[in-house]
Amino acid sequence: MGILSGNPQDEPMHYGEVFSLWNFVMAGNKMVADHQMLLNHVGDDDLKKLLQESIDKSKEEVKQVETILKENGVALPPALPEPPTANLNDIPAGARFQDADVAASVSAKIAAGLVVCSQIMGQSIREDIAMMFGQFHMSKAALGGKLLKLTKNKGWLIPPPLHHHKPQEGE
Repeated sequence: MGILSGNPQDEPMHYGEVFSLWNFVMAGNKMVADHQMLLNHVGDDDLKKLLQESIDKSKEEVKQVETILKENGVALPPALPEPPTANLNDIPAGARFQDADVAASVSAKIAAGLVVCSQIMGQSIREDIAMMFGQFHMSKAALGGKLLKLTKNKGWLIPPPLHHHKPQEGE
């Protein structure tokens, strides 16, 4: 029986897993703080709910990853302080992010999160870590689907040039 057989939680992490999990916590903390700040700018109630859902899910993911790092004796990156809340009407019009811009920013972060989860899944040799990031990936994909639907319904989506194929005779 080898060192990497048996209960995955008893197996050591390799350096790539340690770095990726540590980096995931650092980036997750930053994303939570950024999204909390963006909440101050959002006027649309549906977008506020989705943004809060993103914050809550990210906080839970960070907690799960922090637990693994702690169990393996890895010091955690510093957490960011929660940004202060502001009244939307107190933010000057020229300094305020518009709801469509916030939705686009959140969408880009979700897309980046999908890539990160896939990368960590691919490099992991511990099944528990790979499966955990598979769950995070599915959760992010579902959240991205909700955001896509919202941006379409609100008229915020800016599509790339659309291709309309006209079948030729004989096709």
